[in-house]
Amino acid sequence: MAESRKLRMGMVGGGPGAFIGPVHRIAAEMDGKIQMVAGAFSQSAERSRAAGERFGIDAARAYADYRQMIEVEGKRPDPIDFIVIVTPNHLHLPIALAALDAGIPVMSDKPATATYEEALALEAAVAKSGLPYGLTHTYAGYAMVREARAMCAAGRLGKIRKVAVEYLQGWMSKPIETTGQKQAAWRADPAQNGLGGSIGDIGTHAFHLLEYISGLQVTAINATLRSVVEGRRLDDDCNAFVRLTNGAAGALACSQVAAGELNELRIRIYGEAGSIDWRQQDPNRLIVRWLDGPEEIRHAAAPYLSPDALAVGRTPAGHPEGYLEAFAVLYREFADALVAWQQGNKNPLPATLPGIVAGVRGMRFIERAIESSRKESWVEF
Repeated sequence: MAESRKLRMGMVGGGPGAFIGPVHRIAAEMDGKIQMVAGAFSQSAERSRAAGERFGIDAARAYADYRQMIEVEGKRPDPIDFIVIVTPNHLHLPIALAALDAGIPVMSDKPATATYEEALALEAAVAKSGLPYGLTHTYAGYAMVREARAMCAAGRLGKIRKVAVEYLQGWMSKPIETTGQKQAAWRADPAQNGLGGSIGDIGTHAFHLLEYISGLQVTAINATLRSVVEGRRLDDDCNAFVRLTNGAAGALACSQVAAGELNELRIRIYGEAGSIDWRQQDPNRLIVRWLDGPEEIRHAAAPYLSPDALAVGRTPAGHPEGYLEAFAVLYREFADALVAWQQGNKNPLPATLPGIVAGVRGMRFIERAIESSRKESWVEF
């Protein structure tokens, strides 16, 4: 394959009323390496065709379901190079398995699956297939998250002693899942979302960021899950303590009933020599506080940043980049890895791109948090 050709993407999900599908499409195409050419955008053939028309997709490549897309695309002279999954969680595993079985690499929205057992099955399938598999933990694509990760890896903070991460939203403070609000309805339904409510939707992001930046892993958890809104079947609020591999302690909070909050994801990491503080709603700045030195504010794209942080920037310092650009970083890394795989590299995924290991650990977090809350005690991870 010539490197100049754009990779052809097929999307599953992302039809009318979806939030995340269009985000994936914009992000995937931002760097000119990928073009969405096909999709099974809805379980309704008519709605899938309508979405394809809106996206500018050839009508013949807007399919009634993902199985049809995989079958028909496999017979074309210009088939899709990979599939991106942007459906409710309960469909992640069957779609991924069908794609891998057909020899098609996969990029998936998080969480990887609906249950931990499904994640283990997917991990085995990815290993057996030898195909690239990426997971869009969006916040891993931010330049200042990469800077924070590089600082921790280099030991700049000294031994890490404490991590505090929170992800707070208020949009589900009322029972909007009963009003026909599509995004809330499937998230509040265990059959579609899995057993983790807020911990599955946003808690997995907080958990992933904790491990991704610190370089440490959670070894035990003590969580309290609540369903604050009356009648809600899944958790909408979580508070958890965690223990980390180096003996450090951590606190993780997530909530979708924090009235007034928009998308407040924040992580603070405290070491012997200093600390770092990053907020998603102010993503182009990283606050560094030293025990024996002045406070620093590091800016995205500034020349003093680590190579990892500079590698993902697109604009000069002072020109803000955000959510879409972070998503696009992950797609750019996946595209480069996929080209390398097509050229014979069997292990092309960079360490900076979340993959199946992150997917399995995220689902383990949900499973262990639920178990801990049920027992009202610490559980080993």
